[in-house]
Amino acid sequence: MKYIVIALLLIHGLICTLGFVKAFGFATVAQLQAPISRPVGLLWLAAALLLVASGVMLLLGSTGWWVLAAGGVVLSQILIFGAWSDARAGTIVNVILLIPITVAALGVAPWSFRAMYQRDVATAFQQSAQTQKPLTEADIAHLPPVVQRYLAFVGAIGKPQVWNYAAHMRCDLRNGPDDNWMAMTVEQQSFVNPPARHFLIEGTVFGVPFGAYHRYVGPSATFQVRAASLFTLVDAKGAEMNQGETVTVLNDMFMLAPATLIDPNITWEELSPLTVRATWTNAGNTVSADVTFDESGALVDFVSGDRYRTADGKQYELLPWSTPVNGWRKVDGRRQFSSGEALWELPTGKFAYGRMELLDIAYNVSD
Repeated sequence: MKYIVIALLLIHGLICTLGFVKAFGFATVAQLQAPISRPVGLLWLAAALLLVASGVMLLLGSTGWWVLAAGGVVLSQILIFGAWSDARAGTIVNVILLIPITVAALGVAPWSFRAMYQRDVATAFQQSAQTQKPLTEADIAHLPPVVQRYLAFVGAIGKPQVWNYAAHMRCDLRNGPDDNWMAMTVEQQSFVNPPARHFLIEGTVFGVPFGAYHRYVGPSATFQVRAASLFTLVDAKGAEMNQGETVTVLNDMFMLAPATLIDPNITWEELSPLTVRATWTNAGNTVSADVTFDESGALVDFVSGDRYRTADGKQYELLPWSTPVNGWRKVDGRRQFSSGEALWELPTGKFAYGRMELLDIAYNVSD
């Protein structure tokens, strides 16, 4: 759908240049019979430039493409009314373009998930405690040996302690074992003290924009899904969400920000030389996970029985949840997981509902 919109913008823009060409006599344009003055020809050129520029912006992934596109559509339609007998067919294209333009505009409206996400992140920056201290051997001395080895493996020792982290991911999601995968992008901003997690998912399904927003602040968590920024499909909240998202934050601490594992609210139990049970309490929510590492110190899997699965935000099912890691990479002296999965253990067996690729992550970013 994106490339269809790009094609329409570029083609429509090129056609609009015909008014400019005829007005200045650069060529004979048989399709335009009525005379066009030079000032009007310049307006046709302006409409063309707006449409073409918006198509290029959309191709490059800019979220503001719709602003120029809306200007191009409005200006071209005004000009079409002035040359109706020759140019009325352009109205059809403008009507078609208004649909994705409106949807894109709704995506950044004050009530959109992106606007909510940006407001929440800005508030969290104001409320979060910052630190510049490096992570030392003394800071991790109380951790189980395998967790200490993990922190050495990822290169956290000697680096600044983490007070926030921002990640971008590409992911594929599906609701059930027989459903098709849906390609999505993820933007995440998390904070350590006090713990907060803002997780924004965006993508399209059959050309319709879908968004989801996980919000974990204080003792409460919410999860919402909308189509076209207007129609709410899921609105999950309550004790089950609070507990489940606490598990997710603990998972992030292991997967995305291992330096945060020095949190004094985590208690540890060594189950084997390569497996520990971590129990974390935050804002009245207590959750546990069994975490396994390999001989090199790399995290292999994270398994918790404290997370709930829901499809509609009304019915919840407590199921084993895991996030096996598929690979690691080294960036700026730190090792990061490169890809992984998210799985539910259903009565019929394990079901992978998410596949994630970490694109980039930054620590202690400024607002």
